[in-house]
Amino acid sequence: MDSFKFQYLSKQEIKAYQEKKMAEALTYVNIHSPFYKELFAKEKIDVSKIKHIEDLQRIPVTTKRDLQLRNMDFLCVPAAEVRDYVTTSGTLGDPVTFADTENDLRRLALSEALSYEFAGCKPGDVIQLMATIDRCFMAGHACLLGSVRFGSGIIRVGNGIPELQWNTIHRLHPTVCICVPSFLIKLIEFAEAHHIDYRNSSLKRAICVGESVRTNEHTLNILGEKIHASWPELSLYVNYASTEMQSSFNECEKACGTHHKPDLTIVEFLDDNNQPVKADEPGEITITTLGVEGMPLLRFKTGDVCYRFEEPCACGRNSLRLGPILGRKGQMIKYKGTTLYPAALYDILENIPEIKNYIVEVYTNTIGTDGIRILIGTPNNHEYFIKSLKDLFRSKIRVAPDIVFEPIELITQKQMPPTSRKLIKFFDYRENKH
Repeated sequence: MDSFKFQYLSKQEIKAYQEKKMAEALTYVNIHSPFYKELFAKEKIDVSKIKHIEDLQRIPVTTKRDLQLRNMDFLCVPAAEVRDYVTTSGTLGDPVTFADTENDLRRLALSEALSYEFAGCKPGDVIQLMATIDRCFMAGHACLLGSVRFGSGIIRVGNGIPELQWNTIHRLHPTVCICVPSFLIKLIEFAEAHHIDYRNSSLKRAICVGESVRTNEHTLNILGEKIHASWPELSLYVNYASTEMQSSFNECEKACGTHHKPDLTIVEFLDDNNQPVKADEPGEITITTLGVEGMPLLRFKTGDVCYRFEEPCACGRNSLRLGPILGRKGQMIKYKGTTLYPAALYDILENIPEIKNYIVEVYTNTIGTDGIRILIGTPNNHEYFIKSLKDLFRSKIRVAPDIVFEPIELITQKQMPPTSRKLIKFFDYRENKH
């Protein structure tokens, strides 16, 4: 099966192939996975009778809690066959370890090579990696493996340090970068402060991880517009991934949602009761891995909620596409009668020039409901600025959170503690999380 051509098959052909690989995955975990063997026996599940994707609903979902409590019970191979250990970031709880075999690493390389192809990259491109590759982080390693598989060069600069990034760009002339899109704002600010002609640099494409630059209408969101207004020559492509799926979704050049790679995973969209949502409703992304040897997962609920698009893409690929992540299930906030996710707050805060950095804190208030406090780093720390911010929040999301000014440097330290691999903008101090 040529994965680069697979996306262009008919939906019927794609589904038939998925069901063949699904049967193989079910047989495999029934033999090799202590966790799933126990689950199938307990639930009296005969895997030979699960023939169609719809039949997966007979199997209970797998949760992050299952992985935390039974981590190594998901391992299907002897330790001697493990070639790489990775961990999740632990955003919503304790980190979980995953073990990859040699075949799993090849699969990971294929997944990211497909992402590069979706984004219009060509063999021979030079990719500057502006994301972490150490600390057992899968994403950075996947980018490296994918570039080798795809035939591009890669420069593993790592995250942060705008000066080092620009020095490397000047010396080695990368054509593509992989980064958290809000970091592009910092690159632009550094370039402007140091008179760097960034618009005429070698960089032409940015693969954006960790944050979206697009709306559900496939237009640029506030962050995307901010980047594009300053650097229109840089094309932006959204990537969505999680360690657990050991794969990713990526936008194509039509920029209308991140494409699923259906030869690598089966994806469902479920509600709070683990039932499929309608095509026009947001659902929790739920993944069944295909072709994973080390730690395959069945019906794993990622915690990420989004809309999906099932009509054929203008690029000719027939795989479904994800809209931007609305938020994580565990991060949903119920505030003064309004349900929202942190991303709605970020979208407002990112568009206020006076705000240099910020942190969103959620806590249980004195009456037992959710409270929101936003710590803001800004040189404009006046009372009238707080009032204008609250008025802006009310106009956008109908409610106004508490606002506290803190030194910019202190917020920077809180956002990136020494043990963190990612910038942290959300802290959940609630007693009973949803």
